[in-house]
Amino acid sequence: MNRINLITLGVNDLKASLQFYKNIGFKTTANVNDDNLAIVFFDNDGTKLELFPIEALAKDINPNDPPTISTSGFTGITMAYNAKSKDEVDDILNNVEVFGASVVKPAQDLDWGGYGGYFIDIDGYYWEVAYGDMWSFDDQNMLIMPE
Repeated sequence: MNRINLITLGVNDLKASLQFYKNIGFKTTANVNDDNLAIVFFDNDGTKLELFPIEALAKDINPNDPPTISTSGFTGITMAYNAKSKDEVDDILNNVEVFGASVVKPAQDLDWGGYGGYFIDIDGYYWEVAYGDMWSFDDQNMLIMPE
């Protein structure tokens, strides 16, 4: 097992989260006006991002005894967007605030030699946006990790 195909975020309001992610540049054919909207998949390069109502996600894990849903705090999981320039980091962190996210670590030089910051999306998920001049990307815009 050496692959992650989907990252699923349990969300409180599927339509609001769909609109947020579309606003910040994620691509999907899902429509916020669809009354039958039950799940959203984004057509991004590399690993796919999925939105799923959080209570339905908990029941998917165990319908008879779903896990307790945490409504606040840091869960120890972050998502990351690897930018291709410092300007891209700045643009993204400025853009997400316009659509309701909170920047919790403004873009800055980082101790490992890169540049980046963090934001929290409208459901409380932490996202890192970072750039490193030592990075390269494959044909699907996935970060190439040195061996």
